[in-house]
Formats: sequence, structure tokens, C-alpha cells
Amino acid sequence: MMALSVPTLAIAAGWAPAAYAQSADSAAIRQELDAMRAQMKAMEGRIESLEGQLNAANARADAATQAAQSASQAASQSVAQSAAQSPAQSGSIAAAAKAPGSAPAAAGTAKAASDTSPIQVVWKGGPEFRGDNGWSFKPRGRLQIDAGDVNAPSGLDETSSDHLGFSTELRRAYLGFDGTMPGGFGYRFEVDLANSSVVINDMYLTYRVNKDVTLALGNQKPNTGLEDMTSDLFTSFMERASFVGAFNMERRVGLNAQYLHKGVLVQAGVFSDDPNSLNSDYDKSWSTDGRLVFMPTVAGGTLHLGGSVHWRTLNDSIPTVTYQSRPFVHTTDLRFLSAGVTNARNELGLGLEAAWIKGRFHATTETYWQKVRREGFADPTFNGGYAEVGYMLTHDDTAYKAGVFDRIRPHNGLDKGGLGAVQLNVRYDWLNLNDAGIVGGREQTAGLSAIWMPTDYVRFILNYGHIWVKDSPVLVDGTDNTYGVDSMGMRAQFDF
Repeated sequence: MMALSVPTLAIAAGWAPAAYAQSADSAAIRQELDAMRAQMKAMEGRIESLEGQLNAANARADAATQAAQSASQAASQSVAQSAAQSPAQSGSIAAAAKAPGSAPAAAGTAKAASDTSPIQVVWKGGPEFRGDNGWSFKPRGRLQIDAGDVNAPSGLDETSSDHLGFSTELRRAYLGFDGTMPGGFGYRFEVDLANSSVVINDMYLTYRVNKDVTLALGNQKPNTGLEDMTSDLFTSFMERASFVGAFNMERRVGLNAQYLHKGVLVQAGVFSDDPNSLNSDYDKSWSTDGRLVFMPTVAGGTLHLGGSVHWRTLNDSIPTVTYQSRPFVHTTDLRFLSAGVTNARNELGLGLEAAWIKGRFHATTETYWQKVRREGFADPTFNGGYAEVGYMLTHDDTAYKAGVFDRIRPHNGLDKGGLGAVQLNVRYDWLNLNDAGIVGGREQTAGLSAIWMPTDYVRFILNYGHIWVKDSPVLVDGTDNTYGVDSMGMRAQFDF
């Protein structure tokens, strides 16, 4: 037993190291295999990630290809359109389109041109085209059709009587355009076609020095008074006050400057004559005209206080100045007041104006003195003016802006299913053309007007006036120069 045990122990002792070594090698192999499996799994995950990235890249490449094709088609269409408009220009575009990579470049060029000069259209009674580069253009126009009836006592001579009664008139038919240009410039051109002839109305170039100062060069209104400076589209009666027409307040060619800031308006300019008169080299008259207006807020409304000065030298080109007025409407050429001043050398005009505007109510008054200096005779001074109150019967506001009355915009016009705006106005008007031995006549007028504005750009006016005439050069029965005249007028107008 002992003998066997010894060999057995010996054999066991000899085999034990080998078995241990074999077990250790197997463990190492298993570790290596496990490591390899982990690496392979990591590689598999990496491969899946790379495949995802490759698919995304392929999708982006497809999208880029489609975009390039669309750009190429757009460029081809642009080349075709340019070829139809300008062969020379289209040739250069086509050459660029054929160059390598030209499709995206052409598309980019077209987009850049579109971005730099987009055209916007804004409607203000008509289309106004605007560009980001400072250009704008708007067609403009107005049409006023009047009907009037003037009644005076019987006994006028036949020539005067022929002008009385009912008649119609195309009062104004304006066509033109205005807009802006780069650099702060603006322009307006407008002609009147009402009398089957072309008469220049507004024709001037403006330059905006800064936000407060504007210059204007061309045919324009001199700086007169509140009602004359207000557009005839927005006056409360068919015709302006009698002194406006009597004292020849009209557009003239000149250079004017305006300052407007925080309720203060200053206007000053130098003017020659109207364009038709300037066609003669004999007309050398010129004038200086200035106006000052304050517009503070008082009692919840706007108070308008202003004055104007006019000095005109005639320089022997206009030896006789005539001041005269129509009877409250323009449909007749008969003037019940008329004063001719001979040997005239210059004019001096002084005007005062005041108004208060609050919501639906307005009150306004003006007066004007015109003094004529002449050689060898006394210098006459004539005077005229008016006082007026008005009220909106509808819930609309009287419009006033920058020293003049503006467009009334109905809150509930016909285009919105409503009635539009309705306004009533009452006026007292006077004119005196008697002074320094000149008897041109005197008149006083009581006037009433009703205005219906169905929309912003359409207006109907009905006005009546009774005129008390004294010292008129138009006689009744050959001797009577004091009598009454009744005047009725109607107007339909629209503008854009």
C-alpha cells in the first residue's frame, strides 16, 4: 500500500503543474475571446453609426441636386425672358448660364436683384408703387362737375343777363403723377384739361433737407392763407372765399422753403408769374411771399393762428391790375364786383387767419388786405374775409394737418355698408373793392353748404348763398347799383 502510494503521489505531483498550466492558458484564451467579442460588437455599432451618417449625407446630396435643378430651370426661364426683352443682355446671361456651376450663380444673381429692388404697391385712391431704393410713383387725378344757378333782379342789360340762370361746368379735370427719388428728392406734375386745353397746375421738384425743412422749385402755390393753401378737394364750399379769387391768388413759378416742427409752420419763397405769362419776355414781375402758423393744442382741440405777407413788384409789365369776384359759384363769368387799378407798380398783401378744430366741430376766420401802390394817384387798400362754423352730423372728425384742412375719411362709408360722412357749414363772407376813388363795389354773402362723403375719395356738395351787392358796376335798370343776388350750386367730385 505504501509502495503504491508513493508512485501514485509522484505521478500526481508530476501531472499537477501541467494541469494547472493548461487551465491558465484556457482562461487567457477566454479573456482574449471576450475582448475580441467586445471589440467586434463595438465595431458593429460604429458601422451602424457610419451607415446612418452615410444615409443622411446621401439625402442631403439628393436635396442639393434637386435644388440645383430648380435653380437651373429658373435661370433658363430668366434667360428666355431676357432674350425676349433685350437680345444683347440675354446673350451675356446665357453665356454665364452655360459656364460650369452657372445655374446656382444665375439663381443667386436673380435672387439678389429681387432682394435689392422689390416693388410694393400701396393703394391711396390709386396705386402707389414703392421701391426700397427710394423711388416711388403714383398717378393722380381729380374730376369736378358743377351745376349752378344765379338769379339777379330783372332789369340788367342783355349782356349781363345772358350770364345768369342755370348752367353746368367741368370745373376741374386734373391728371398727373407724383413720387419720390433717391437722395431726398420728390416730384409732382399735374395739368388741368377742363377747358379743352392743357394748363399746367402743379409742376415742381422738392428736396427734403431734413425731417423739418423742405425746399420746392417750380409752379406751386405761394404762401397765402388757410383756405387758399387747402386743396380744393377739401374746402367746405364749392368755391373759396371771395377775396381769394378777387386778389388773384394763383400758382406761380418760384423757389419756396418750408419749416414744420412741433406745431410751428414757417413758409417763405420768391416767385415770378404763372407759366403762361412767363412765355413773354416782357413779363418781369416777381414777388416774395411768407406765412407763419402756430398750431397749439387748446381745450382738447387744435388752435390755428397765422398770418401771411405778400409783396409783388410789377416792373411796368402789368400796368393795370383788375380785382373782381364771381357770385359764390364758378359757373357764371359775370362779376358783380370789379375794380381796375391803373398805373400799378406793386402790391402789398397782409392776411390774418385763425381756426379751432376739435372732433366733429370746426370754426375758422380769415381777413386779407390788398394795397396797390401806383404812380400819380392815391394808393387804394381793398379788404375781404369770411367767418365760418361747421359740424359733422355723422360720427366723423374734421381733418386738419400741417396748417391746412385735410381729407375727411368716413368711419362707416358706403364701402363698409354705412352711410358715409355728412357735414354742414355756415359762412359769412365779405369783400370791399371801394377805396381811394375807385368804386369796384361791396358785397356780403350768407352761405350754407351740405357735404356728403360716401367714401374717402368721393364727395357731393350742395351750397346756397345770398349776396347783398352795393356800388356794383353792373346796374339794374341803368341806375340801381344796390340789390340782392341768389346763387345755388351743386358739385360731384372724385379723385385718386
